[in-house]
This record gives sequence, structure tokens and C-alpha cells, in this order.
Amino acid sequence: MAVTTYIVDRVGNQIDASTATVPANRDFRGAWSLTGSVISEDLAKAKEIFADKVREARAPLLAALDTDFMKAQETGADTTAIVASKQALRDAPTAGDSATTIAELKAAWPAACGNSPYQE
Repeated sequence: MAVTTYIVDRVGNQIDASTATVPANRDFRGAWSLTGSVISEDLAKAKEIFADKVREARAPLLAALDTDFMKAQETGADTTAIVASKQALRDAPTAGDSATTIAELKAAWPAACGNSPYQE
């Protein structure tokens, strides 16, 4: 008895996996949508996934900067660089907003958040 594997997109459409044209990688698997037998990546949804991944990456960085800021305040040290770094991290989730392709979105990973998970 043969087993059929199905691919299901983000809105519940499904297709036999053996007949599908699938994207080269699964970075934005949650943004896949089906059109006939072709799976494409919904850029708007991919941008949401990208922003969430940026938020995840920046969380420990912001926490560390909060600690650095408090220590600097306690000693009377200059906090200008810390404040600038924190602002860069706050702005980071919007880094991919102007992307018009998935490749541009991957390339938009903000340096403030460390190494990109989308490096190939």
C-alpha cells in the first residue's frame, strides 16, 4: 500500500507532495501558499515571520544592554552609545519592510541582531 504525502499551505490548501514545485529552502515555510501545483512564498507573511525572528534574536541583546545601561548610570558613565544600540535594536523588526523579494528580505537582516539565520 502506497503512502501519499501531502503539503498543506498556511490557509489549509493541500497537494500531493510528489506533484508540487517546492521553494528551494524552508526559511519561510509558514508563508507558503499553493497555486495549482506550485508553492510560492507570500512576501507579506514572510515579512511577519522575519520580524518575529528579529524580535527573538534581539531579546537577549536588549536585556544585556539594559544591564549595561543601569551599570553606566550607577557609575555616572556616558550612556550615549548604549542608548543608540538599544534604539537600533528597537528599530530592527522593520528592517525587512522595504523588501520586494524573499532574497531582499533575507539580506535585510539587521547587523545589530548578530549573525543572520538566512546566510547561505
